[in-house]
Amino acid sequence: MPNDHHDVHRRELPPLPALASFLAAVETSSFSRAAQRMALTQSAISRQIALLEDWLGVPLFERRGRRVTPTPAALAYAEAVGPAVEKLRSATRRLLTPVADRALTIATLPSFGMRWLAPRLPGLSARHPELLVNIAARSYPFDFAEERFDAAIHFGLPDWAGADHALLFHEDVVAVCSPDWLARHPVATPADLLPHALLSLEARPDAWARWFAAAGMADAAIGDGPVYEHFLMLAHAAAAGMGVALIPSFLIRPELASGALVTPLDVALHASEAYYLVWPRGGSHSPLFERFRAWLLDEARAEA
Repeated sequence: MPNDHHDVHRRELPPLPALASFLAAVETSSFSRAAQRMALTQSAISRQIALLEDWLGVPLFERRGRRVTPTPAALAYAEAVGPAVEKLRSATRRLLTPVADRALTIATLPSFGMRWLAPRLPGLSARHPELLVNIAARSYPFDFAEERFDAAIHFGLPDWAGADHALLFHEDVVAVCSPDWLARHPVATPADLLPHALLSLEARPDAWARWFAAAGMADAAIGDGPVYEHFLMLAHAAAAGMGVALIPSFLIRPELASGALVTPLDVALHASEAYYLVWPRGGSHSPLFERFRAWLLDEARAEA
């Protein structure tokens, strides 16, 4: 029995190089681009991912010739373990470089960090190679006095206590589902959605009420539906045919472009909330932070 116990513990901790290669491949949707990011050969990336698939006993990528596509299980696993791997990286950096003179630590919403911010960071490195940015996932606002971050990317209104802010951009939230779901449940009007499963985000419990109000149905009787912690989990569930989800369109451009998700109705929710860069008020910020802020605002202007 002790041996079984040790085997279980070993199996629950896959090799870190394999995890890192897997995350890079999910974020880039390419073994070759993942190899460039990890400074490895493409065959080394393939071996690491095959090792992880064998370790987990789960296929993580669909391979069609040279193209690779993460499976829904891979996307969900990446979203779950990505922050943990980044914490390991951050802790190791702090140990190896106790005086992090060139590092900033930024907290960001998980799906925003994975889908919008992370793909842009190579551009930041090219523009400012002297700047190291550590990213941590946070789903809700926090107290800068208790968590030592240089800044955070926050969605809401600009009322974060004890912080200054800069507007990044607003979002358009759209209702999406899988093509198969739509074929089984024809939708012509917003009211046609009410009998079906309406998937929602834990942090935005009133999103469907606001969407129906925007569609002219302020008194819609909305039932309870499945709730998810992150937008990409929500997108995976909708793509799998679980129901209809409300998701900011900028976070699911690949799914909309590929047809994995479709918009059954031409109704978008334009809210007063927006994405903001926020940072502790009154602190003396280094030139590194000013460079990061200027870069981020340039990227946000391109998005807007």
